[in-house]
Amino acid sequence: MKQGSPLLRALYTVVVVVAGLLLVLQAGCRQAGSSGSAGDLRGTLTVSGAWALYPMAVRWGEEFKTLHPGVEFDISAGGAGKGMADALSGAVDIGMVSRDIHEEEIKQGAFWVTVVSDAVVPTINAHNPYLALIQSRGIDRPGFQAIWIGTARTWGEVLGDASITDGIHAFTRSDACGAAETWAAYLGGYKQEDLQGIAVYGDPGVAEAVSRDPLGIGFNNLNFAYDASTRMPVTGLAIAPIDVNGNGVLEAEENFYADKSALMAAIADGRYPSPPARGLNLVTKGRPTGLALAFIRWVLTDGQAFAEETGYIPLTQGQAQAELKKLE
Repeated sequence: MKQGSPLLRALYTVVVVVAGLLLVLQAGCRQAGSSGSAGDLRGTLTVSGAWALYPMAVRWGEEFKTLHPGVEFDISAGGAGKGMADALSGAVDIGMVSRDIHEEEIKQGAFWVTVVSDAVVPTINAHNPYLALIQSRGIDRPGFQAIWIGTARTWGEVLGDASITDGIHAFTRSDACGAAETWAAYLGGYKQEDLQGIAVYGDPGVAEAVSRDPLGIGFNNLNFAYDASTRMPVTGLAIAPIDVNGNGVLEAEENFYADKSALMAAIADGRYPSPPARGLNLVTKGRPTGLALAFIRWVLTDGQAFAEETGYIPLTQGQAQAELKKLE
């Protein structure tokens, strides 16, 4: 057969076309984040936002990079408000938001998926002089409301004992954050700006302020109230139990604060109220594509295996499937 024969040229054309189609299909699979070689994904993902989700995002980043060494992560905390603003402005690929997404944010293009759950818990100093009384009785919602919204100025006013005149020192957050918005919502549909108290930046800031003040009370995300290694309350802190039924006694079914595992179980089965239990979200400007899409799909599937050990409540299978469907 001569090199320039019509048959040879036709076969050559078929080979080129098929090879081209295979390259396109392979590129599409890589873009969608489907399974392949360890080096099939490359690039840098930038993530910012909620302190509540920061430890989980760091762990996910480490695990995802192990699978895909060509991927780098730049993850920073700064509050849910910063995460949303950064995502909508294009300053980051993904924002971490630990609250409900607002209608005006949706109008600006916010697209979100819920990836895990946790909770905000009220924290007090481990050396509070009335710790035993607080832990035996708990504080009901009106009591917490009196601290941050109302006029309570002494621990006696909260505990119903006029002989207790020590002042109560409330701390809140100075940064726009999901923890404060979630806590304010629990107190009766309020907003973060309605909360009274000494404003402190960030989850670590509130935890430190309360741990230094025997009469202090604040609120922290689950993973900043409990130690990641011991799963006990952070040194210097104790949890102020919520008297859910408001009867003035912390009954057995309300007493699940001894360690993080017990509280996580209560959040998962609904014994801890919602709010302050809530879902945590990853937000993008519009539906995610490329590397961000691949990462979020992994978070909603294989990534759920790392949630509980990192101190979060994983999604149920049904919840995960519902979030994955939003990505289609």
